[in-house]
Amino acid sequence: MDVIAAISTANALSAIGIVRVSGEGCFNICNKVFQPAKGGLFSAAQPREMVLGQLLDREGRAIDSCLAVRFPGPGSYTGEDCAEFHCHGSPVVLHEALTALFAAGARQAGRGEFTKRAFLNDRMDLTQAEAVIDLIESETVQAAHNAVEQLGGALRRRIEPVYDILLNIASQFYAVVDYPDEDIEDLTREDILQTLTQAETTLQTLLATAGRGQILRQGVPTAILGRPNVGKSSLLNALVGYDRAIVTDVAGTTRDTVEEKANLGGVLLRLIDTAGIRDTGDAVERLGVERSRRAAEEAELALLVLDGSRPLTEEDRAAAEAARLAPRRIVLRNKSDLLQALDTAELEGLGPVLSVSAVEGTGLDALEDSVAALFPDGDAPSGEILTNVRQTEAVSRALEAIRGARAALETGLTPDAVLSDAERAMNALGEVTGQTLREDLTARIFERFCVGK
Repeated sequence: MDVIAAISTANALSAIGIVRVSGEGCFNICNKVFQPAKGGLFSAAQPREMVLGQLLDREGRAIDSCLAVRFPGPGSYTGEDCAEFHCHGSPVVLHEALTALFAAGARQAGRGEFTKRAFLNDRMDLTQAEAVIDLIESETVQAAHNAVEQLGGALRRRIEPVYDILLNIASQFYAVVDYPDEDIEDLTREDILQTLTQAETTLQTLLATAGRGQILRQGVPTAILGRPNVGKSSLLNALVGYDRAIVTDVAGTTRDTVEEKANLGGVLLRLIDTAGIRDTGDAVERLGVERSRRAAEEAELALLVLDGSRPLTEEDRAAAEAARLAPRRIVLRNKSDLLQALDTAELEGLGPVLSVSAVEGTGLDALEDSVAALFPDGDAPSGEILTNVRQTEAVSRALEAIRGARAALETGLTPDAVLSDAERAMNALGEVTGQTLREDLTARIFERFCVGK
């Protein structure tokens, strides 16, 4: 493969910036842009030891005093010769270094190309490669824990035993057919059924983690509901930590849904500030109210905001009915800093009732605790969670194929009729780890990555 290079850190002022190089012959290219302080060539430096020296531009002029390190293949991130330059974090310096590397024979790396080479060179499987971008994009501690465990191979280790027992069935069957004169024990119906049952149980348990994986990566869809002027937008601003939504005393200011993410109790919420639910003659506001009800239907959590300083109104009751569309609900008596006049007795059973003041930021700790209680970590160990649609869809197809094989066997079909379903399941599981992945799908996966990773 040709030599690729890229800046692996953000394009912003920082203390340290890193330029990464990989490919056969990259050390010779690095010799042209880096001069060790103690003399000699960079290519002769000890592997995995930082070397102090001068970074040179394409004219051979020093542009930085930096540290460089080389990683000979195959024991590197990509499985081929790699090098890194740890420079002062000036975007100008980093881009000049990259330009010098291009002039010396390297080319610009594509999105995710370093990790893609690691996958193609068997340094990691596809679940580990996808965990790299999941770790970079993680927005909660739980998401980071899950990603780093997947990076260590946790998901692959969960899938491999299923793949192996299906492979044993297929290989033994073909051995009996291809070598009839050999004394090879034939497969029994009971053995196949036991294997399929074991595989089905494992995949069913794994597939059940997909919902939690979606929450880890994308957050819990959370609708903030209530009549106009109860403080929904103020609550959103308090939770995200800045003025994301416009707040005024004019009823109906919010006419469309406003989305933002916030971490509450270690749970990532995808907050949706909705238009106040009420009957209105304003056509634009009416559309906003309709979107509010749809947001409630699609939400996993509804935060029903009520004005604690006023008695319950019919509009409050309408908002409460919309909140009931969500499977999980929390009632918030807002404006706790004012004299209280709200009686929530008729809302009993809707969800826990908490007193908060969005303006003063009080009561939010109790809200965090309630959110954490509604979305516990679950029983699946970190790393053994399906975190994207591609993985979920492939495991679903594998489970469907195994169930088909079981059904065929239980209806009295011979083992050879079951084999095609077992092989279909193996192909689907191979897509999860990358054993049977198409080239076009591989390219699409790595497009998610940033340049330099």
